[in-house]
Amino acid sequence: MKLTLVRHTSLQIAEGICYGQSDVDVSANFHHELASVQQKLQADAFHALYTSPLQRCHKLALGLAHGLGHAGDIQADVRLKELHFGEWEMQAWNDIPRERFDVWAKNYAELSPPQGETFAQLQARGVDFLQEIQARHAGEHVLVVTHGGMIRALIAHVLNMQLKGLFRLHIDYASLTRMEFFGEIPKITFVNR
Repeated sequence: MKLTLVRHTSLQIAEGICYGQSDVDVSANFHHELASVQQKLQADAFHALYTSPLQRCHKLALGLAHGLGHAGDIQADVRLKELHFGEWEMQAWNDIPRERFDVWAKNYAELSPPQGETFAQLQARGVDFLQEIQARHAGEHVLVVTHGGMIRALIAHVLNMQLKGLFRLHIDYASLTRMEFFGEIPKITFVNR
């Protein structure tokens, strides 16, 4: 299976806000960014299209599906959502008590924000999704519209990386990351294209 992961486009939200699973809308640049992603994908043929149900991903998936001729074939999957930041959702990062944030930041793989989830939990649901689509779409090319955290988690899984330090990897809005699952050793073909 070939897997192309697309991060959603830029958002209509002030900089410095923790939004995670909050259903934030796309920015005014959406149509320009959609056209950019369509351009990047124009040479590819896809057998299936999955998306996070959050509107910032679903809107992009709809636009891509229309352009790729898959208009009625989008499958939303809650496992593709971003990290749930719990009580920190929609707060300014600077308003989160520094001592609580620092404790979480040192071990976000195993610690969660209050009422949120750990990065290990996010990765576990992502790997569960990945294993399911590998079985369902062997030998096919699958397009997935999701979030930066999920893309990082799947990269870590494919590369057998520890989750600690994963936020050093920047995933651009409207960027593509491609993975291939042929044979026993998965490969990452590119990141942030």
